Amino acid sequence: MRCLPASANARVQFEIPHMIEQLFDVSFVAGLALREKQIQQNYRPPIAVHKWFARRPGTLFRALILSEFVDTGLRDAFYKSHNLHGLRVADPFMGGGTPLMEANRVGCDVVGCDINPMSYWIVKQEIEHLDIKAYRRVAAMLRNQLEKEVGHLYRTRCMKCNGLDAHVKYFLWVKTVQCEGCGRELRLFPGYLLAQDRRHPRNVFVCPACGDLNEADNRTNPGSCGKCGSTLRQDGAAKRGRCTCPHCHTMNRFPDASNGAPKHALFAIEYHCPVCQDSHAGRFFKTPDKDDLRCVEDAKDRWGETRPRFVPGEEIPPGDETDRLHRWGYRYYREMFNSRQLLGLEMSCRIIDRVEDERVRNALATNLSDLLRYQNMLCRYDAMALKSLDIFSVHGFPVGLIECESNLLGIPNGRPGGSIGSGGWSNIVEKFAKAKEYCEAPFEFRHEGRRKVRVNMEGEWIGDGRSEQSTDHARNVTLVCGNAAANGVDLGSLDAVFTDPPYFGNVQYAELMDFCYVWLRKLVGTTAAKRAFERDTTRSPDELTGNVNMGRDLSHFTEGLSEVFRRMSQALKPGRPFAFTYHHNDIRAYYPVAVAILDAGLVCSGSLPCPAEMGASIHISGTGSSIIDTVFVCRSTGHVPKRWITKSAKGIANLVADDLDKLRMGGVNPSPGDIRCILYGHLIRLAVWHLRNEWKQDTAAIDKIAQVSRWLDGAVGDASSVLGYLDGTGQPVQEQQCMVLAESRGNYGPKERQISF
Repeated sequence: MRCLPASANARVQFEIPHMIEQLFDVSFVAGLALREKQIQQNYRPPIAVHKWFARRPGTLFRALILSEFVDTGLRDAFYKSHNLHGLRVADPFMGGGTPLMEANRVGCDVVGCDINPMSYWIVKQEIEHLDIKAYRRVAAMLRNQLEKEVGHLYRTRCMKCNGLDAHVKYFLWVKTVQCEGCGRELRLFPGYLLAQDRRHPRNVFVCPACGDLNEADNRTNPGSCGKCGSTLRQDGAAKRGRCTCPHCHTMNRFPDASNGAPKHALFAIEYHCPVCQDSHAGRFFKTPDKDDLRCVEDAKDRWGETRPRFVPGEEIPPGDETDRLHRWGYRYYREMFNSRQLLGLEMSCRIIDRVEDERVRNALATNLSDLLRYQNMLCRYDAMALKSLDIFSVHGFPVGLIECESNLLGIPNGRPGGSIGSGGWSNIVEKFAKAKEYCEAPFEFRHEGRRKVRVNMEGEWIGDGRSEQSTDHARNVTLVCGNAAANGVDLGSLDAVFTDPPYFGNVQYAELMDFCYVWLRKLVGTTAAKRAFERDTTRSPDELTGNVNMGRDLSHFTEGLSEVFRRMSQALKPGRPFAFTYHHNDIRAYYPVAVAILDAGLVCSGSLPCPAEMGASIHISGTGSSIIDTVFVCRSTGHVPKRWITKSAKGIANLVADDLDKLRMGGVNPSPGDIRCILYGHLIRLAVWHLRNEWKQDTAAIDKIAQVSRWLDGAVGDASSVLGYLDGTGQPVQEQQCMVLAESRGNYGPKERQISF
């Protein structure tokens, strides 16, 4: 007998839940997730606490939790407040913390683990209660102090009114080398088009000869430079690691790591003039004048006289991602910043270090860590959108030839919460404050036709406490920086596990997060985060990713995943769900998933599709890759619909087609990559089902991987044997419609024939 709540004041009593497979509404959740991923920060503001990678939709995990524990239709339950006090939910790969925040929000006690100390710190900052008024007050003090210390370094003369108090939005730099032939400075321009006529009335060009900025209506035939008369053009001389000197015509090659970290020359400024803005069309651009160049030298001089306490001195270790930095001559993290950035960041750290309130101090330290994404010399300038692209915008370390330095302070626009430009303190603080305000009062968006209606979730909140007195029971939040397989969770103590495990061969998050970690560790590593920040690096030999430099292969990934799955399975109450998201373009990357499920003694009772990535992402758009995750729902005991258990290619094809229909109803237009990944989910689910009775946990990982592979080969051959029953859009081919389609598209409810396990 189960009595499950649909209101904020109810409490949970239950025996064995088994509802996700029945109540999870693929079409409804797909529509929610698709909208959220297009502008995720608006739907789930807490992700703005700090950058993390590949965050899954919060709406997805809310839907999974409610489908499991609320015994009503999901479309109705989703927009009601819930209090599921008494449930305990874990995430052994917490990453950015999405499943934990969604479970905590509806009153569950939560347990989270991650081997990466940056993950631990970020989730801690997301969930911990913060006095927002105190935070805003201290943040304003910090910015005011920085204004006094370094504010003049971010001012420039307006070209229109000649005023000296214009705010620099972006300093634009170009890499330089010394010509091997004549010894002159050679500017490595890949192109001379600075700004397109999309968000500015005209195209802006840099003169190849004198460096002056010129505006032109015709992008392909921009005319001549107004200063020196030279012909303007788009294409630059620096291409494919080579650049011909315009003076002596020597061919120079780059990069050359033996020359050390790259050098840069300031060549343009985008600024904001509050006096002229109302009478000016478009953006303000200028060629740096003598005062701007003097500020550069002043910053160098001041930094040379500064004895840093917080700027890290660590070397950049080798790695799949960091080797790119080494090829460009970067050896130390501090070399990725210019003098003005180092000076401002050091001053920021010193101010933060003096803040007495520990939670406010930690919040500001988190802000500084996140601010580093924009305050470095690897940021690029988007010539179409006219904005800075942070260092992690492509989930790597992109070393371009044109770099963008943002205003450290940020430029408030006079409206509450508004800023001009990006990458400054005012931007970061406002995003963080909005994130914490959402934690106090969460909301959802209901879409009614073209209308988007905000629905406040009265009674729900995220945190370990609240600002005001509350009658709610205390919520237990346990966060562990370490391997989930080695951290004790009491046997039979969990009501659910919801997680997004690492994907084999994915982005090397630890290598990227070290960029922030070496700074954050300096600032807080000896206080609140001492144990989590003991290591010199976020990297760990136990990290579950493929990594050439660390010798981590598919067997390593399989063994690590299996250990965690086993531990979590032991901690789950009988029949409770272990649900996780996964997708990959290679079926071989799914073999460890099947092995881990089988080793844990679980059965995959459902494989459900849901959007996970943004289709416009630079990693997805035009690549044929998938934006669809499979949500694997696993249990130790339960039942599944009989029609889900099939070994025929025809039957599997129809299950895939059924999923695709549901996704289309949610507004998703599945790609070939999506179809492939949905198919892989069903294949792995079926492999687990058919191998479970003969499975031997004590054999070597490589042998278990081979066993999964052999079963798949014997059951359906390769994926093409299933895809052959579907056309290019995922619809069953004509000759199959009469035999299979009618059966696969029925409405199956609780009375559908079930198979127990």
